[in-house]
Amino acid sequence: MSTLQPTTLVLPGYLNSGAGHWQTRWEALDPGLVRVQMPDWEHPSRDAWCRALDAALAAADAPVRFAAHSLGCLTAAFWATGYASAAQLAKVAGALLVALPDPAEAHFPRAASGFAPVPLARLPFPTIVVASSDDPYGGQAFSRNCAHAWGSRWIDLGARGHINADSGLGDWEEGRSWLASLGPR
Repeated sequence: MSTLQPTTLVLPGYLNSGAGHWQTRWEALDPGLVRVQMPDWEHPSRDAWCRALDAALAAADAPVRFAAHSLGCLTAAFWATGYASAAQLAKVAGALLVALPDPAEAHFPRAASGFAPVPLARLPFPTIVVASSDDPYGGQAFSRNCAHAWGSRWIDLGARGHINADSGLGDWEEGRSWLASLGPR
């Protein structure tokens, strides 16, 4: 088991995470977190986003954790099941996947391409899926199904919308604790 402190790659969703979002607040608390800059926040492409994640992971020292939100969660799942090499996968200690969007939902961004169908293969690293009971972008049944298929721990956060800046989470210490539980293997 590694004793190195993991690098956390922050994977925002569609349009990036602005001020007040828990991801942005976490970066302010820990400047060591690395936000993965996607090539086009307004027109997400699965292929481009997965390649950006792969490049960020290649530049990071192991171990690495993902703190993903919304479309960032799907990016992590697609990357792990179709883009990653064995060496890249070995670097990943775990992923916190928050507010999975369902490409079949009416609110899913139509500007996003290639994010359906969602891969339902077991992910090769520990994961925690966090869902809200009133998320307009993805229902609990969808997130629970993904969590089951991926081998993830599933957490119901209650009525918190899309678990973003509008959810009133502040620095979201509980989420930081879940992320920390995904330490090096």
